[in-house]
Amino acid sequence: MSARTCGTLQHKATAANSITIAKIVQRARKIVIKIGSNTLARPDGTPNICFMQHIAEQCAAFMNAGKQIVLVSSGAQISGLAAIQDWAKKRDVHYRQALCAIGQVELMNQWRKAFSERQLHIGQLLLTKDDFEDDHRTLNIRNTLFTLVDEGVVPIVNENDSVSFDEIRIGDNDNLSALTAILWSADLLILFSDIDGLYTANPKTEQNARLIETVTDIAALRKTITIGEANPFGTGGIETKLHAAEKATSYGIPLLLANGGRERALESLAAGDACGTLFLADDTSLLQDIRK
Repeated sequence: MSARTCGTLQHKATAANSITIAKIVQRARKIVIKIGSNTLARPDGTPNICFMQHIAEQCAAFMNAGKQIVLVSSGAQISGLAAIQDWAKKRDVHYRQALCAIGQVELMNQWRKAFSERQLHIGQLLLTKDDFEDDHRTLNIRNTLFTLVDEGVVPIVNENDSVSFDEIRIGDNDNLSALTAILWSADLLILFSDIDGLYTANPKTEQNARLIETVTDIAALRKTITIGEANPFGTGGIETKLHAAEKATSYGIPLLLANGGRERALESLAAGDACGTLFLADDTSLLQDIRK
């Protein structure tokens, strides 16, 4: 889909938006890609294996071009439900955590298969809030990330839902991906969602919703948009994406919110064939440099 037809007729983005995004993706060497449950799941809630294979293929192409990739992948719970459907109605927290323990194995097995077809290994990191607040743990995570990436292994990060409780939960993978990007000193954080970017209102229900192409002041933005609810399969929503953007941009890391459900979503962003919302730090020198 070309930049001129990105979104519906009511929600078009400008070609300049796609070109700017393409330049930022092309320039970035270290990229964190967050894939949410709503992007990873089919409409019936089961994992989209074909999508995972396509993402692995595109990541491999990026790596062959000299880029480094870290994935933050949701999907443990939906993978668990796909494996043990009888647990779908069990709401007890212990069953939820047990389901994530089962599902995490299924999830990583599918990622392993997808990347092994491209002759790539993966490594798993399951983290909690405590891991980012303890200096020794943080150093160990950082060292592990750098070692895996330097050796051509794709780190796949998720929250350790099987042991997390309220006091040590990050709570969503939007913020986990921002913390990971900061720790790894990433050049770019991409959040794949099920919409083209951030809108002035919910584009699924409001025909006059307008895509917001660039954000440099999140505090001001909050006063002009409607915050919706989380998606059916995940724990995030627009609010968690704004929190993630605040974290990432405060360290000078651009954050791109884009539609992961589009065909060849990652490659399309780099080619200038997809739109999205780009969050930048208040210092717009990067944007000015890109648009020269």
